[in-house]
Amino acid sequence: MKKDKALVPVEKKAQSHPRTGTLSIYEYERKYARRQNTRGARGMLRLVAIVVGLALFALLFFVALEVYRVNEYAGYVAGGVFLLLFILLYIVPVARVMHAPRFETNVNAYTARAAKRHNKKVRREVAEKIVELTASVDGVGWYDSETVVELAACLKSGDDDGIKRNLTLLYGGSVKKSAKELIFRSSMRSATYSALSQTAKIDSLLVVFVNLQLVRDLVFLYGFRPSDARLFRIFCSVLQNSLIAYGVGGVNLGGTVVKTMGDAVKGIPFLGTAISAIVDSSVQGLVNGTLTTVIGYQTIRYLATEYRLQNILDGVDVSETPEELQEACSDLEAQLKNKKKFAKAV
Repeated sequence: MKKDKALVPVEKKAQSHPRTGTLSIYEYERKYARRQNTRGARGMLRLVAIVVGLALFALLFFVALEVYRVNEYAGYVAGGVFLLLFILLYIVPVARVMHAPRFETNVNAYTARAAKRHNKKVRREVAEKIVELTASVDGVGWYDSETVVELAACLKSGDDDGIKRNLTLLYGGSVKKSAKELIFRSSMRSATYSALSQTAKIDSLLVVFVNLQLVRDLVFLYGFRPSDARLFRIFCSVLQNSLIAYGVGGVNLGGTVVKTMGDAVKGIPFLGTAISAIVDSSVQGLVNGTLTTVIGYQTIRYLATEYRLQNILDGVDVSETPEELQEACSDLEAQLKNKKKFAKAV
């Protein structure tokens, strides 16, 4: 017996707009949106920021306590200095990153219109910051001057398409180049500081401070921050890097290498100790510098993804077509007829 084709359910696929060929909101939702508890992501972001802050405060406290055991007055001074450093190098960067503007890209058919309006506002805000920074700071060198001039003209004329076009040029060119330079400098700083510290606690503190400064600088460079969920992952990576740095700093890597050198350094204790210190510092510096590089590239990848998605969303058609409205009315009519037939049969 053949099945009636009308009774076989057919899965409807999200398609582009039938008239303009642009991406429909349903297809955007299917391809790019993810089920996500927005309030939960924001709560987890705050929680991990608090955890990192408490860990940093504890490390600073223990270092100050060690200084106090050596000299009481020096311990008080160290405590005051560390508190100031905690505020300047942790609380301030985290607050600036958290309050930076962000794009809304994880949307559905109900929230797309509001998200597009919000993203348009953020694009203008970012463009204004870039133009102002380029005009007020001599030799900043982060942004291509010619593109910034065109961006300023688009802002003045209210050309939103021009703003988006020039921002896309900047993010694909000079901003990306400047971001890589920031990452390299921060990684070198992290490696150098770690090589000089020779202490597990200090290594861990330095990794967190340098990583957070890098994230703050990249957010400032791009003019916006990643979403709560992606920023949560970045902060988790910072915490993980701190724990790795603490573990590496607590292992006598140099001693292990020297031990494998055998008779070459036997009977020369000073030479063995010197080699141990050099190897320790170089390995720890390499590890911590690499961890900073990973954080930097993770951040710019997330920022590039956020900008790309809002660009795609801006071109999405969120209006219902006459064909879609007619289809909805036909479905309603069919359902009502079926109910009437069922009522008569009963």
